[in-house]
Amino acid sequence: MALKSASVRGVAILTIASGLMLSACSSLPFVGGRDEARKVDVQQGIGVNGYLWRATLDTLSFMPLTTADPWGGVINYDWYTNPQTPNERFKATVFILDTRLRADALNVTVTKEMRDATGGWTAAPVAAQTETDLENAILTRARQLNLSNAG
Repeated sequence: MALKSASVRGVAILTIASGLMLSACSSLPFVGGRDEARKVDVQQGIGVNGYLWRATLDTLSFMPLTTADPWGGVINYDWYTNPQTPNERFKATVFILDTRLRADALNVTVTKEMRDATGGWTAAPVAAQTETDLENAILTRARQLNLSNAG
């Protein structure tokens, strides 16, 4: 009797676990009744907007990636030196702040350093437009990804 009870519990646990795994795999959950089913803007797998995430990785792929936290929405890039300007280098951090594809769900910070006369690096100001241009490039790419996925 104890064996039968244990196997019933095991089947119940497997059934529940299977249901949870299947629901986690669904990328287009629906709410409401049969006649009013509508898509919910929910993305499974990461805690931020997937289009902004992918667009960030695509747009800044020329920079060395240091860390990427898809749940916290933070992507850190290491120092990048353009071969045409070897006396300056840049580092970036991107914050994705929302699960929706919105302009205010993205924040890019850039750090710049210049090589001094001794060969060391010193902090230098970054033009405000640089961060805005990167944000706009990421948003443009995210919109492209969204449109290509919608069709």
